[in-house]
Amino acid sequence: MKRILVPILSLVLFLSPLSAQQTIPVFRPGEVVALVGDSITHGGHYHSYIWLYYMTRFPGMPVTLLNCGVGGDEARSILERWDWDVARRSPTYVTLTFGMNDTGYWGVYDQEKADSLSRAKIEASLSSFDGILAKLDTLPAGTPVVMIGGSPFDETAAIEAGNLPGKNDAIRKLIAAQKQAADEKSWGFVDFNTPMLEIARSVQAADSSYSFCPQDRIHPDKDGQMVMAYLFLKAQGLAGKKVADIDLDAVTRKVRLSENCQITNVRKQDGSISFDYLAEALPYPCDSISEHGWGNIHSQRDAMKLIPFEEEFNQERLRVRHLPSGQYRLIIDDEPIAEFSSRDLSQGINMAVLTNTPQYRQASAVMYLNEERFEIEKHLREYVWMEYNMFRGTDQLFKDDWKSVEMVEKEAKTNWFVAYSDYWYKKSRYPEIRQVWQRQMEDIVRTIYSINTPVTRSIRLEKI
Repeated sequence: MKRILVPILSLVLFLSPLSAQQTIPVFRPGEVVALVGDSITHGGHYHSYIWLYYMTRFPGMPVTLLNCGVGGDEARSILERWDWDVARRSPTYVTLTFGMNDTGYWGVYDQEKADSLSRAKIEASLSSFDGILAKLDTLPAGTPVVMIGGSPFDETAAIEAGNLPGKNDAIRKLIAAQKQAADEKSWGFVDFNTPMLEIARSVQAADSSYSFCPQDRIHPDKDGQMVMAYLFLKAQGLAGKKVADIDLDAVTRKVRLSENCQITNVRKQDGSISFDYLAEALPYPCDSISEHGWGNIHSQRDAMKLIPFEEEFNQERLRVRHLPSGQYRLIIDDEPIAEFSSRDLSQGINMAVLTNTPQYRQASAVMYLNEERFEIEKHLREYVWMEYNMFRGTDQLFKDDWKSVEMVEKEAKTNWFVAYSDYWYKKSRYPEIRQVWQRQMEDIVRTIYSINTPVTRSIRLEKI
């Protein structure tokens, strides 16, 4: 493919967080999505957060998202593992992101020859990218392919982690090649890099130490991963799709609007109004902890301060007009939830942000099950990482015998990355263990799709 390396200043890839155009396909019922990438996919949450959205917003439409990321991968290593790790799993939808490792680290950007060294790294990556494009061309006709412009290397945060000025510009040159390929082949494209840069710089104007990647300038924390999920769902054109929208007239008991839900049995009695509510979706649950995943400073919920996710993707709106003036207690399934004024209710409240509602608790069970699945999947990715980082190019690839263990133990003494995966490799080298983990994940997903169906809730607004 003939390429034009677009100058950075003219690279227009930014999709404003406030725009709502669909640029990539939505997932179809039964979709099997392979998300191919490096450590930011391998250990990151963005794909898990995307799946959680589908689990809660489309509870009757099971899909499968496969983590096909391997830490440290470049386009070259992605190409080498493609047949075993991607094609063999028969995906019906493929996303591809790379570039963080392809563009090099220390030894490239800390010397006078940085420009030429970076250019050589980029050309080598593009050569392998051509091979990946050839693999993608062999997918069954009609298979959606989405190029993802990778998250940025943070060069602007005032943090202790070593900086590499110029590295993100190199990453953006690879993103330009991805965008060009997507345009030529009529594939989807979504950019994480530029929007995340814009958001981070906006926050840094007030807090220079802020970073999506506070530990190493490379790996987005959970808030960054949530922003990535937001940008992906936005590109799918899903912004504005409500959990539910209810509009009632308290005087006439007329249901003026019931979007994505059914409202029945509207009643008035002793200064209260009540009705039965059956939604077609659950609110999107959001954790407030940060200890899981790569990075342990920011939480998923921290992302809600940075992006309009709640406004665009998580509206479970309840509006009741013409209530007598005063304060009202919202009661769901006989549980007191919160208190609102008649004015608040006439303008509409968002039940999705009330974390103590029965429907939010139902969604939270889905969220924690999905997190459990995510953790098991990461163990399996550690196995793939070890195979392709430790044994690639040797006769020990997938041998998993005692010689392999000895090689790992020796390397672990001086290689932190191997030492990190040592424990999981020693377990996962047994096929029986991998099979158990796979069955556990499948059982968790089955459980999720058995408990994520909304049920009829009894809602009452009681005048205080």
